[in-house]
Amino acid sequence: MGLLARSAGFVRYAVEGPLPENFWDFAAERIAAHSFRDIDETYDERSAGWVSVASMFDSNFSRAPYAVGDHLVLSLRIDERKVAAKILRKFCLKEEERLKVLRQVPKLSRAQRMEIKENIELKLLKQALPAPAVYDLCWNLAAGTILFFSTNQKAQESFEELFRQTFDLGVMLQVPYLVAEHLLPAERHSALADLSPAIFV
Repeated sequence: MGLLARSAGFVRYAVEGPLPENFWDFAAERIAAHSFRDIDETYDERSAGWVSVASMFDSNFSRAPYAVGDHLVLSLRIDERKVAAKILRKFCLKEEERLKVLRQVPKLSRAQRMEIKENIELKLLKQALPAPAVYDLCWNLAAGTILFFSTNQKAQESFEELFRQTFDLGVMLQVPYLVAEHLLPAERHSALADLSPAIFV
């Protein structure tokens, strides 16, 4: 569930480093450079980029702007082609049996089996349709925090990588302790060090 849904799960990030000068001009250029590129008509295995929160097909942001007050709102779209392991194994074994009969040999060498696997996987990938996944984010520029609407670790890693590539800024996942440190005034930070874990039964 994402930003526009009735309910959603999210994680909080802190942005590391100052914003570039003329930020919105910088953002427009970099978001366009890293917007999503469709791979439906190619044989590419993966594509990741930014789209509008209004539509996963809107990589030009014509349906909804990403600038909302002092917030930047985007969706990360990732399309991937995958071949199920069982399907790959089935077709590899089928091709191995065909070659053993053709060559009249009891078994194939490891190098031959690896070559078969590579060829079969490439063939199946070309036939597979890319599956899309979309994850929303909301960047509070004034506070330097981002809400990323997924708790999936792989999705978070993809977001962190693309965010760095796009904005030349790092992000740090905010665990509860760091969130409390951010919200509390400086004179209360020492109290956090005295906290101990509690077990609720």
